Amino acid sequence: MKIAFFEITAKEKKLLIKQLKQHELLFFEEALTIDNVSKVKDVNAVSMFIYSELEKAVLVKMPKLKLIATRSTGFDHVDVGYCNKQKITVCNVPYYGENTVAEHTFALILSLSRNVHKSYVRTLQNDFSIDGLIGFDLKGKVMGVVGAGHIGLHVIRIAKGFGMEVKAFDTNQDSFLAEVLDFEYVSFGELLKTADIISLHVPYNKHTHHLINRENIKLIKKGAILINTSRGGVVEIGALIKALDEGIIAGAGLDVLEGEELIREEKQLLYNENNVEALKQLVQDHILLGKDNVVFTPHIGFYSEEALQRILETTISNILNFDQKLPTNVVTS
Repeated sequence: MKIAFFEITAKEKKLLIKQLKQHELLFFEEALTIDNVSKVKDVNAVSMFIYSELEKAVLVKMPKLKLIATRSTGFDHVDVGYCNKQKITVCNVPYYGENTVAEHTFALILSLSRNVHKSYVRTLQNDFSIDGLIGFDLKGKVMGVVGAGHIGLHVIRIAKGFGMEVKAFDTNQDSFLAEVLDFEYVSFGELLKTADIISLHVPYNKHTHHLINRENIKLIKKGAILINTSRGGVVEIGALIKALDEGIIAGAGLDVLEGEELIREEKQLLYNENNVEALKQLVQDHILLGKDNVVFTPHIGFYSEEALQRILETTISNILNFDQKLPTNVVTS
C-alpha cells in the first residue's frame, strides 16, 4: 500500500520505516488539510493525529483511499459516516493512555488543590511568601467521575488511593466493578450537585457536545473544581468563564479547550476577515487562560514516552491487520 503519515516526528518515522518496509511510505510533519491533500491524492491509506481534519471535502480528493488509521482514541476529526458509505475503513487506538491521562488528571487536580502553579509563578518573581496559598486535602473529598470507561476507572483507582469518596456517572454501568473498586453510580445531576472535584472522561460526539453548559453548570456544588482531559467541546467555554467569575466553580484544570486549534493557528485569523465566530472563540480562550484559578496544559494528557510507543505499535498493527484483510479497532460511528 501507499501510506501517508501526517503529524509525524523523526523518531516515529524511524520505527514506521522499520516495521512497514513492504509498503511505500510518505511522511509529513504538518496536519492533513484541504490545502495539502493534493500531495497525497493517490494514497491507499492515511494515518494522522487529531489536528488533521478528514472531512468529506478532503476525503473526496483521495479516490484510492481504503484505510484511515488515526493515532488517537477519539475520531471526531474524521467523517466516519462518509467513510462508511465509501467503504473506507477507519481504525483508532482505543486503549493507549488509560493510566497516562488519569495520572495527568491528578497532576491538574494537585496543581489546583495545593496552588502549585501560583507558587511557581511567585518564586520566579523572588517572592517566597505563603499568603493566599493555603490548599486543601483530597482525602475525604467527593470525586465525581463523568465517564467510567478505561480512563475513568484508572481515575477512580487513584482517587481511592487518596482516600476520596467516588461517585461516577456513565450510561453503561458495571455493578461488579463498582463493588470491587468501592464507588457509587449516580445520576449526572446528583454528581454535579455533590462532587467536590468533577473530572470529565467522555468521547466527543453529538451527545456530549456542551455536556457542561450554561444551564447545568448552575447545579455544580459551590466551590467545586472542574477537570477536563477529554475534548474541549464537552464544556461550553462561555458557561465556564461565567461560573468562574460568579464563584460557582473555584477552579478549572484543563488539558483541552473548545476551539483549542485556534490557539495554535490564531495568525490565520488575520487573513480571514469573515471568521467572526473563530475570533470570538479565541478571545474567550484568552480570557479563560488569563485567570489564576485556571491551570491549562496544551493537550498533553496522552503525552508520555510509554503512551506514544503504545500508540505507534497499535497503529502499525492496525495497518498490518488491514493489509491481511483482518482489520482491527474499526470504528463505525
